[in-house]
Amino acid sequence: MMRKINTILSIILLIFVNGCAGYEPIFSSKNVKFAIEKYSIEGDKIIGNKIYSKLYNLSKRQKNSQNIRAIKILINATKNKNTTSKDGTGKILEYKVELNVSIKINDFLTNNMIIDQTFISSTNYKAQDQYFETIKLENASIENLINNLYQKLLIELSQNI
Repeated sequence: MMRKINTILSIILLIFVNGCAGYEPIFSSKNVKFAIEKYSIEGDKIIGNKIYSKLYNLSKRQKNSQNIRAIKILINATKNKNTTSKDGTGKILEYKVELNVSIKINDFLTNNMIIDQTFISSTNYKAQDQYFETIKLENASIENLINNLYQKLLIELSQNI
């Protein structure tokens, strides 16, 4: 009896998984066709370069596509790290890291503004017993914020290019 139930559940699960096989998001990166002709990065160069690198890699994947739009990009990124919590002895328990990234994208040929938007995001993370563990957690938090910002930027690009 139990074996029969497991078989039926497996078949139902297989049907649901196969039903999602052709799924493609509306704002897919395949819909965004651009070539970066010129770029500049201001503020925090490390964060700015990480965002630019993601955009550059996306543009290179679309290199052989038709109807590619030439663009120029200005990325101005800042990072702020603040203490949010301390214990009674003054030991830091938690930090908050905030990214403030302004992105301006213009058409390279006409100089028309495509995107002029500021993305602000933050997250908290706990201080660890070892300093290097705290730094590792901070870097992971920043990477997550950059990835979230990149996803939001992709949506904006797919709507405007």
